[in-house]
Formats: sequence, C-alpha cells, structure tokens
Amino acid sequence: MFRAASHQWSGRIARMAMSPAQKSNGAMPALTRGAFALRSASSQRILRPALCASFHSSPYRLSAEQANLMKEPPVITTETITVGGQTYTKDAFSNVTPTILEKTTRQLHLIPTHPVAIIKDLIASTFPDFKHYDTFSPVVTTKENFDDLCFAADHPGRAVTDTYYLNEKVMLRTHTSAHQLKVMTESDKILVTADVYRRDEIDASHYPVFHQMEGAQLFDAKTAVEDIKALITRDLAAAGAASKAIQTTDTTVITPENPKQAAHDEAAMLAVADHLKHSLNLMIRRLFSHEKDLQVRWIDATFPFTSPSWEMEILYQGKWLEVLGCGVIQQDILKNAGKPDKIGWAFGLGLERLALVLFGIPDIRLFWSQDERFLKQFEPSKIQKFKPFSKYPACIKDISFWTPEKFHENNFCEIVRDVAGDIVEDVHLIDEFTHPKTKKRSVCYRINYRSMDRNVTNAEINELQEKLREEVVQRMKVDLR
Repeated sequence: MFRAASHQWSGRIARMAMSPAQKSNGAMPALTRGAFALRSASSQRILRPALCASFHSSPYRLSAEQANLMKEPPVITTETITVGGQTYTKDAFSNVTPTILEKTTRQLHLIPTHPVAIIKDLIASTFPDFKHYDTFSPVVTTKENFDDLCFAADHPGRAVTDTYYLNEKVMLRTHTSAHQLKVMTESDKILVTADVYRRDEIDASHYPVFHQMEGAQLFDAKTAVEDIKALITRDLAAAGAASKAIQTTDTTVITPENPKQAAHDEAAMLAVADHLKHSLNLMIRRLFSHEKDLQVRWIDATFPFTSPSWEMEILYQGKWLEVLGCGVIQQDILKNAGKPDKIGWAFGLGLERLALVLFGIPDIRLFWSQDERFLKQFEPSKIQKFKPFSKYPACIKDISFWTPEKFHENNFCEIVRDVAGDIVEDVHLIDEFTHPKTKKRSVCYRINYRSMDRNVTNAEINELQEKLREEVVQRMKVDLR
C-alpha cells in the first residue's frame, strides 16, 4: 500500500522524535541533476543551490515566431554567436561550440514519438491539472541561472569547464530551475520540462545535453491538512486495486539534519510530505506499470531548496536505482514568488535516465539519432523495449600528451566532440604518471570510435584521430607524446 498516503499523520509526527541513528543513509544529489538522476544509490553528485532572494522578469515562453527561430541553424563567427534569432557578442567566456548549439534546434521533448517525450507525457498525465511549461528558450542570463538561485560567486557550476557560455552574461541553461521562480508566480501546480546543457565526460550514459522535468504543488497553509486528506482519499478511491500494487518502505524521519522549517506548522508540513510521496508513488506506478512487484523506498536527503528532503529509489531488475529528489519547498522561495501564505512540495528528475531504463536503450547517443530504424520504433504514450538494429565494430585509438598546468578533462572531451561528434562512444583515461624530475604530468586517453548506424573504416578514423591531435595541440597547448 501507499505508506505516504496514510492518513495517520499522528504516527508520522511521533516519528519526528526518532534518533538520527534510525535514519537510512543515502546519497545527496541535486534535485534536478537530470544527467545523474538514475544511478545506483551510492553515486555521488554535486548539490545545486536553492532558489532565493531576487525575482526577475524574463520572456520565458516562446512565441510562435521565436519557436521557429529556435529551429534555425545557429551561427558562430569570430566575433558573434547567433542562436534563436538573437546575436550575442563573444568575449573571453565564450566556449559554446557549433556541435552543442546544433542541439538547441532539436527539441526532443516536443517530438511525441521520441522516448524522452513519451516519458515526459506519461509523467504529465499523472498531473493532469498542472500547468506545463515546455517551450522555454535554452538561452538564459547568468543572473537567471546562477545569481537568482543563490549560487556562490566561486561555485564550481559557474566554471567555464562545466558550463556553456555565449558570453560572460549569457549562457545555455544548466537546469530547469532557471525558470522555476517565474512560473511559480503564475500557478500553484506546475511542471517544467526543458533541455539543459552541461559540459561532461563521454560514455554510454553521459551526454552534454539532457532533459529535466520538475514539478511543484502549493497549498493554502491554513487548510493544507484538511485539503490534502480529501485529495488523497479521492485519489485512492479512483486508483482502486492499483493503489496496492506497490510495496513502499519509508523509514525517513524528521531530524535536525533534515528538519522542519521554523515557518511551517508541523501538521501542515507532514501533510504536504505525505501528499508528495503519495503523488510520486502514483507517478512511478504508472511509469513502471509492467512491474508486477514494484518496490519503492524513501531515503532521507539534503537539498538547499527543500526541507525536509528525500530521494525515491525503486528496485528494478534486482538493483536499487535512484529516480528523483524532492522535498517541502523552502518558504523563502514562496515568499519571493509572492505566495507567503502557501506551503508546497517540489520534485525533479532526469528524463533520459528513466528512458534508458524503461525502453532498454543501451547508449545515450541513440536519443539524438536521426536514423529511421530508431525513430520509427516508438509510439506516443507507450513504453516498448528498444530493438537493436546494428552493432558495428569499434575502432580504438589512443592519444598521449603532457598536460598544461590548467588542464581539465572536460575541455579535452569537448574537442573530441567537436572533431568526431557522436561517432565517439566513450573516452577513458587509461594511464597517467608524473615525471619525477620535471614534475610534468602525462596522460593517455583511449577513444572508442563506433557509429550507431554504419560501419566506419580505419582510414576514416585515422583521419579523425589526426585531426584530433592537431586540435588538441592548437587549443590546449599540450605536448603530444
């Protein structure tokens, strides 16, 4: 049964007194770190800061004309970058590449037969009366993406090694939260879906562009307990037997490490927490409807923008997988959205990670394939297992070089993407050492070239590898070995 749907809030209140030793230990990822959203529970991720004090206005929704402009090929010159019909002057921060900008025109989450969009629509169907935003431009200001969200000036997420900049003040968003405060002023029930961009490593489960989805629901703080009881009773009656088709383990507790906010009434906070978990249990039951014995467990977590906070994990094919992060929204966020008398919950997840698991897709690059053998396999609102159409042989090449003083692996991977695109399946560091006398560091990377839809020749890969060697020397000032 849905433990989160229990009406016995008095029992939940009693659990607040339990000791920290009774808590379940778990990782603490960012609420919306979509690229990492479905990994084993032991994975570690970087926390993302909360929404905070300043409110800004911004043209979030695209007009029909703007939407069409977003589909036009971006243009990069020596002095400017043009994307979505807007031209930006380049400066020392400019690091976005043609390979990445091309992805801004694809909008996979708006293609009804694409796995990413299918997952998005299935989740949205669980929240039919929520206002859904999914046409925002990926180009935002650094104020919107960082400053308004309380990112410290020296936060690593701001680094040019982690983020794609058009210039010092304009960038490609790194999370859907760049829009959350604005949309929260417009509705008490929101969903936000968007493509987000982060410089990352290269392998079968990482890609520099991915899709996030986050949701939030707000309640009148004075009537939350009664309102939520009625909502859960209604949902359980409508769900019938389906409400029992899930095994839920919830050992979470309220402690000083995962506290109730001082501004919140205890009963209202616990009611909101129960409604959050109840709603997400229903969502997961719908997504994993093919699992007869679906098991869910809730883990205490820590996020800057919610308190208390939790992670949801599911037992899938014998492994516990983290699905999402969630919690009770920090009251300061609601105050800044002009809703100080509300209390609410929020969750965030990554669509690709769910799609990889549910559709059985082995390589994240396939989401960006334009091969009809991939695209024609799927139908709207239906989860069906991917049928492999090819497995071409790999061509492996190594590259070794002495690193400069300020070497960052993400910069190297970005050059690999620019040169070879999605022909590269993965890149791994296979050897490194530091010279005992000069103290210079040498690295050796193994590059696995493999096309998803055709056979590549050794001559073709040799040409790419030589081009890569030239680009690495030119752009990173390394000494090849």
